[in-house]
Amino acid sequence: VGVTDAPNSIPGPPAHRGQRDTMPAASTRQVTLLLNRNVESLGIVGDVVKVRPGYARNYLLPLGIAEVPTDERIAALQAARAEAMAELETLRSERRGIISALEDIAISLVRSCNDRGILYGSVTQRDIADGLNELGHRVDERAVRLANPIRRVGEYPVVIQFEKEMKVEVIIKVDADRSIAEESE
Repeated sequence: VGVTDAPNSIPGPPAHRGQRDTMPAASTRQVTLLLNRNVESLGIVGDVVKVRPGYARNYLLPLGIAEVPTDERIAALQAARAEAMAELETLRSERRGIISALEDIAISLVRSCNDRGILYGSVTQRDIADGLNELGHRVDERAVRLANPIRRVGEYPVVIQFEKEMKVEVIIKVDADRSIAEESE
């Protein structure tokens, strides 16, 4: 039996110092795991998912959130999966109702500011979520998509997004706690 080239060797001149003789390992290597709990951006209980090795090794496996999938464990989690699916569907229908209620809504927040309309603090996702909750809409602050905190008086469109396709734009009107025009005279 003769010696063959490595399966990943690169044809051509020999490698120079610092260069690899073989192809680099695929950076998209993934590990297959079975979820024991719902993970918001990954899946629900009983899902078999593929994740990066570091995410599995450092987070999912040590905390018991996931494990290596076996046929017995997949069968054992079927009841929990069905319960999680029903829970997820009720949550989605509730969120659809919130989105339809938020269609043409504008909320007003009063903040203290200087004479040029610059706020002394800022309006953050938590402030917007609290304002919506006061109006009776159950919105978590993680659903409020705000690139930067609002630092000036004015009207701002803000996206409320629960899932990829479940989003709505609301108008946030930031008002001054005192009249800006009177003080500038």
